[in-house]
Amino acid sequence: MNEHQRKVDELIREFGGYWGPTEMLAALMEEVGELSREILGMEGVKGEGNGKKLREELGDVLFALSCIANHYDVDLLEALEESIEKYRSRDSRRWEKPTST
Repeated sequence: MNEHQRKVDELIREFGGYWGPTEMLAALMEEVGELSREILGMEGVKGEGNGKKLREELGDVLFALSCIANHYDVDLLEALEESIEKYRSRDSRRWEKPTST
């Protein structure tokens, strides 16, 4: 567990403990919905966006994701590093222009 996840863990324990996994997943999905709404506003698709609100929603998504990761004892930074390496090797040629024959 990294430093940020420890901070989340301390706060959640102060509040009485974690919700169950399905409740935490629902909370994450709610936060992703709020992030979606803010991005739509930022891009002028629906409503008006606000950079400060976008930052807040990104933080809320990370908080909710941290709760799930903590429940399953997953270090998010380690998982991110593994994903970066996966994408680096799997998608290394994805954006190359095709060569003409």
